[in-house]
Amino acid sequence: MLASLLQAGYGTADLRADAVAGLTVAVVALPLAMGIAIASGVAPGVGLMTAIVAGAIISALGGSRVQVGGPTAAFAVVVFGIIAEHGLDGLALATAMAGVMLVVAGLLKAGLWMRYVPQPVILGFTAGIAVTIAATQFGALVGIEAEAGSGEVLERLTGYARAAGTADLLSAAVGLGTVGLILGLKQWRPGWPGMLIAILLATAVTAGLGLPVATVGSVFGAQQDPFPVRLIGEVSFARLEALLPAAFTIAFLAGVESLLSAAVADGMTGHRHRPNTELVAQGIANLASGLIGGLPATGAIARTATNIRAGARSPVAGLIHAGALGLLALVAAPVLGQVPLAALAGLLMVVAWNMADVPHLARVLARAPWADRLVTLTTLALTVLYDLTVAVEVGVVLAALLFMHRMSQTVEVAPDTPDESLDRASYPAGVEVFRVDGPVFYAAVDRLERAMDSLPRRPRVLILRLEGAGFIDATGADAISVLARSQASHGGHLILSSARGEVAAVLDRLGVAVGSPRVGDLSEALILAAELTSGTPQSAVPGSGH
Repeated sequence: MLASLLQAGYGTADLRADAVAGLTVAVVALPLAMGIAIASGVAPGVGLMTAIVAGAIISALGGSRVQVGGPTAAFAVVVFGIIAEHGLDGLALATAMAGVMLVVAGLLKAGLWMRYVPQPVILGFTAGIAVTIAATQFGALVGIEAEAGSGEVLERLTGYARAAGTADLLSAAVGLGTVGLILGLKQWRPGWPGMLIAILLATAVTAGLGLPVATVGSVFGAQQDPFPVRLIGEVSFARLEALLPAAFTIAFLAGVESLLSAAVADGMTGHRHRPNTELVAQGIANLASGLIGGLPATGAIARTATNIRAGARSPVAGLIHAGALGLLALVAAPVLGQVPLAALAGLLMVVAWNMADVPHLARVLARAPWADRLVTLTTLALTVLYDLTVAVEVGVVLAALLFMHRMSQTVEVAPDTPDESLDRASYPAGVEVFRVDGPVFYAAVDRLERAMDSLPRRPRVLILRLEGAGFIDATGADAISVLARSQASHGGHLILSSARGEVAAVLDRLGVAVGSPRVGDLSEALILAAELTSGTPQSAVPGSGH
């Protein structure tokens, strides 16, 4: 996208607008990158380095005009688990592997398939991740010892309850004060960088007053390297195999979140992104981040929205954001160690609330169709209580099954209502006409079977009107073949009427109902039925040779 826009013409006014937007996003990204890194279990500099390197690559090579990439809160839970099981080297290798997967997915044009992940699944796992982030950060927010709340969400919350007496009022005041300040500035001064202001003010107060609260320096060391590059470790087949599930999780989450962010940007700008180009860029960015020991990266919805509201016109804004963030990190390096962990936890609490999109979630759970509510709640619960990958897999399968059930309810197989030109009383004796409306697929076959079972006696000639069936699959076609054989075994006949387009093509390819004539419309079908019931050979009936 960058190359296309530059070739189309890029002037001084565009550069000025992109510079303002890039600087604005850099100010917002600085505390976010630090907080996400700490929530992921790594030093804040790792988050900054990821935002700079991956952010620059995503803007330079991506398929969106205004997408801003970097580490996001959605990955914090995933990364924390990978580090716990495989270590920092394992995280780096899994991130690089995910990058390769994304590049391959983009080259195979899988970007279009990402759109088929149902919205209730996305809403459920996003809200589940938000709940998990809030659970992991609650201890730091109120000063509870980290080891008291280790483990999965329920174990962590149980640990917090057991260690409630160790809560530190000063940490709680700093954390909750940060939350209040961020929310207040968003309400009263929405154009200000509320997160950065809140973090700076919390740091100034705690350092100025010498408050005994946990800081970045007290946990990660007083001297913070803003760019802690760590080369990738051992690479072996066994290690690649062990990290494959983690890499797939990173790739899936990065792909879905980046394309979701790009779609949100399209809605705000009126432009359209290139999904496959975006996947390739995300893949290269994650490969680069993994090779230098960074975090997984993806398109960041909050930073992308900030970029748009600040007036960005092209990916140049994202490149300026990456460069400005690097300068800010160098300038702020001496004071990074003074940032209170409670303040960063408060920032992530706000991020988790925004991720969960609680008002939208509440509307869906209160008003959406029951199937969407079930998918959302199932995905959310599995994300919180079990595993993100399993949650998404179960959510997608459940959504597909429920969709097929709902689609099957739209299929109607019923005695036909005659046309105005035809009177039902004029139908030949022993002839029944059924109309099929809706897709004849495997989940709807029972509708056809129940309709036939409802007949008090088997007709000599059964006519199926198929003009209302816009689609038929192999199972539906096979059901018609079974019906034809059943009619023949009882000395009867099946006539297929008005099968057109794709339905007729599928019936032909599969050789469905061989020996059962197909005619153009109901009038022809009735003429043929009259001939069949009177014993006239089918070959003498016009149109019966189909």
